[in-house]
Parts: sequence; structure tokens; C-alpha cells
Amino acid sequence: MLDVVIIGGGPVGLATALHARRAGLSCALVEQRVGVVDKACGEGLMPAGLQALRALGVDPAGVPIEGIRYVAGVRSAQAGFGSGSGRGVRRTTLHAALADRVGAADVELVTGRAGEITQDADGVTVRVTRDGSQTRVRARYLLAADGLHSPTRRALGLERPASGTPRYGLRQHFAVAPWSDHVEVHWGRDAEAYVTPVDGTMVGVAVLTRRRAPFETHLAGFPALLERVGDAAAASSARGAGPLRQRTRARVAGRVLLVGDASGYVDALTGEGTMLGVAQGEAAVAAVTDDDSASYDARWRAVTRRHTALTLGLVTATRLRPVRRLVVPAAARVPWVFSAAVRSIGSA
Repeated sequence: MLDVVIIGGGPVGLATALHARRAGLSCALVEQRVGVVDKACGEGLMPAGLQALRALGVDPAGVPIEGIRYVAGVRSAQAGFGSGSGRGVRRTTLHAALADRVGAADVELVTGRAGEITQDADGVTVRVTRDGSQTRVRARYLLAADGLHSPTRRALGLERPASGTPRYGLRQHFAVAPWSDHVEVHWGRDAEAYVTPVDGTMVGVAVLTRRRAPFETHLAGFPALLERVGDAAAASSARGAGPLRQRTRARVAGRVLLVGDASGYVDALTGEGTMLGVAQGEAAVAAVTDDDSASYDARWRAVTRRHTALTLGLVTATRLRPVRRLVVPAAARVPWVFSAAVRSIGSA
């Protein structure tokens, strides 16, 4: 019997597998998709997230990012991370780098769709289906890193209804040279647009919004940004994700632990998703190493507490349009507050 089986072969599942191997645990990873998978993603790694990946032996190619710049019309405010550089990295590049590292780490890869999960006092068994055939993988613990709409979370009855108007994310790349070494956040009437440099000839634009509409419709709401990218060739198709807010009743069910977006998600507003997922994977592996799955919930809260408070507070406050209009002017008028927030995001 293995020590750990992980469901989900995205960046968080792959990073969790590397944490497991570093801890000396035998590990299998179950994923139904083959190869590198692209998804809607802001693609900005904060300094702490980049450091965490390097500690796992992963150093993906990309473009240095030095901080965050808020923009609204002609007004702007910017601040540096203060804890080293982050990096703009295509999600596909990050996925490939992690997959290469996992491939060299003696992780058993099981291709197929994870299905029924059963557990007893000694371990967990997951049924995996591929091309009509079935196999079963058994381990002492199961770590579910199967994403925002986690089938494992739903099957175990760990979901809670999300309140409020749902938010969605969309992302597209444009073939234009980056014009800033900061992630730009353009604040609009009912959406934010994030611009992240991902290589010397391309930027990614991610839009977060409560309004359902095509990507180009949202982009038209940011005239200054549209002027930058409007004539550039699209370098990828538009991809969407959401609803973003996902709530959980618990992160642990017996010997099953939820990791990354599967464990609950607030919003992409502060750009810390990958960093949090990697940290949660490390916390889950620590609980397995201690043979104490119940301890994971407290570890998870310690990892996510600051992020949840900051992100939920900002998302809630900016639902009101008068507040949204004040975000950038306030950041410009009290730069020390804005700088402290950016340093917190970069170093947590």
C-alpha cells in the first residue's frame, strides 16, 4: 500500500507530489488528461511562490515582475514586493516544468478518471477508469487537488453554498512586448483587468468580473488597456473559469484531505492562488507524515488566514461602485498602506 495517492495533475497536484517525495513518502498521482493543460490563470508568481517552487527544484522560465501597479483612467499607484522578484510564467510552462520534475521523482502516474472513493481504518481506495477498464489504487491517505469544481469535494459532501453574486475569470494572451515590470491591475466600473508579462513578446490579460460577457466586451471597458493591446494579434484563445468563490464545510474527511482550489477558494483578486496551493500541499504532506489527518484543518487555516481576510475584505468592499472608484485614488494618497499590502502579498 502506498503512503499517498493524489487526485489531480495540475500545478498544485504536481507540487504536492514533490512535497510527498521530499518527505520520503511513496506516492501515486491520478490524472485523466495527458500532457500539459492550459486553463484561465493570471500567471503571475509572487516572490514567495517562486521561492517555494525553487525549493522543490522547479524554476520555470518567464519574465521578472517587481510589484503591482493599480490603474484607473489617468490615475495610478504602484509598489514593489520588497522581498525579491516574482515572475510572469505561462501556465503551460509552469505545468511542464513541474511535470518534468515529477517524472524524475519516482511518482507513480496513473492515467484515468478518479471515481468511487472508499476508506477504512487503515487506508483509502480510489477506483480509476480509463477506456472502459478499471483499476484501484490504495494508499494510507488521499490528497484531492482536483480543482475549483472538485468532484472529490462534491462526492464527500464537503461543499457549502456560496453567497453573493458569483465572480468569473477570463484570460487571453496578446502578442505585444511588455511595457511594465509590474503586474498592472486596471480597475473598471464592474471588473478588474490584470496584465502580466509572460515573455519578451507577450502579455496575458485576465479579467475578473460579476458580469457574464465575452472577453472582448469586457476589454472594451478599459480604454487605456485596449489602446495598448487592441491592435495586437491574439496569441491564445479566451478561456474562462468560475464561479470563483468556493466554500467547504471542512478540508478533511477521514483519510481524505482537500488541497488547493478543491479546499475552498475566495477570489483571484490578490493573485496568490499558486502560492497558496503549494503551501497547502506542503501542509497536507506534513499531516500525513505525522499520521494525523485531523491536524490538517488547523494547518490549512494557518496557511490561508491572511489571504482570506485580505481578499474577502477587498472583494466585499469593492462590490459597491463608489468604493471601487476610490481604490486607486486611495492607494495613491496613502502609498505606505498600499506598499504594505503589496509586500504582504509578495512575501506571505
